Amino acid sequence: MNFSKKHIEELGITLETASFTPEGGVAEWHVMIHVEPRREPFQEQMKRVYAAEDMIPTLPEFEGAHYILKRYFLSDSTNQLPFMRKETEVSISIIQQQPLDGSKVAVWLYLQRGTSVQNENGMIVSTHNGYRHLWKMGMHQHKGDSAWQTESVLIEYEEALQNFGATLADNCIRTWFFVRDVDTQYAGMVKARRENFIEQGLTEKTHYISSTGIGGTPADPRALVQLGAYALIGFEPSQQRYLYAPTHLNPTYEYGVTFERGTVMEYGDRGHVFISGTASIDNKGNVVHVGDIVKQTHRMWENVETLLAEGNASFEDVMQIVVYLRDTADYEIVREMFEQRFPHTPCVIALAPVCRPTWLIEMECIAVTPRRNPRFRDF
Repeated sequence: MNFSKKHIEELGITLETASFTPEGGVAEWHVMIHVEPRREPFQEQMKRVYAAEDMIPTLPEFEGAHYILKRYFLSDSTNQLPFMRKETEVSISIIQQQPLDGSKVAVWLYLQRGTSVQNENGMIVSTHNGYRHLWKMGMHQHKGDSAWQTESVLIEYEEALQNFGATLADNCIRTWFFVRDVDTQYAGMVKARRENFIEQGLTEKTHYISSTGIGGTPADPRALVQLGAYALIGFEPSQQRYLYAPTHLNPTYEYGVTFERGTVMEYGDRGHVFISGTASIDNKGNVVHVGDIVKQTHRMWENVETLLAEGNASFEDVMQIVVYLRDTADYEIVREMFEQRFPHTPCVIALAPVCRPTWLIEMECIAVTPRRNPRFRDF
């Protein structure tokens, strides 16, 4: 694993990069783009972001890389979307979760080298060594309440998976649910997801899917819920396992939600560890350190570190971190804490209320760690 930070002076752009580039294998990069605000309109910031995005694949350290996923964290998605370019050869996620560094946009980029990538009926498909990785972002509906919209986008996604001979239960690895007003509309999303999962054969006795359910405003003002998802075809069931950290966290179904705390995908040459949105909670489901952002951050780190360890990984293997804050006034202290503990890890801190009002902070992350496992094909 290599980490780097590059400031492009002429663009006023900083690139935080983590790379996993095994010799002879598929290479992976996670990049966070940060923009100097410069007191200018959104479209001017986006021009600089797009210039950086176009430059990245031409840099020597990214030789042969192509984009898989781009997630844009915007300050005003409805008004800013018209200034964004349309792209069809990469999975695009656009959500209003204001970057708290004073800019109007931040970006998480995921790139690969050594795979074949194409758009198949709106699904970005990355293919290599018998695996097909399916990325589909930005699913939303235009009418109904949050429960109806959640059910509708899940059905849309399940039908899209059927076109590949895949199912939600067997193939979906990771989801992101963005809810317009998490304090009032999250319950509807949770109810509809639970009911849909039961129909799909997903219960507390089988398994759920690693997920983040968080405050986020879709660009379409009629949309209350937006779904993004990653699925995988071509793996053996034994390659996938779920993370629980029972000493620190309780099963999510105990408080009425249906997601896994984390998921590990094992390959011959690496492991992918997907950590769901994780906050300051104990193994009885209680919020820990109510009202104290510093102590909540430390407990959140402890929970995530325990999940990673269960997945045979550590914070040193983490390639990207997304931090969600409820209160903008907590930004400076949280930024300092993360910069001290994770000085090299690509990270973005955004305004996005967590599903319980007493949770002040949540984080998610993705880790990639080397493996030598002859039972499985390489990534």
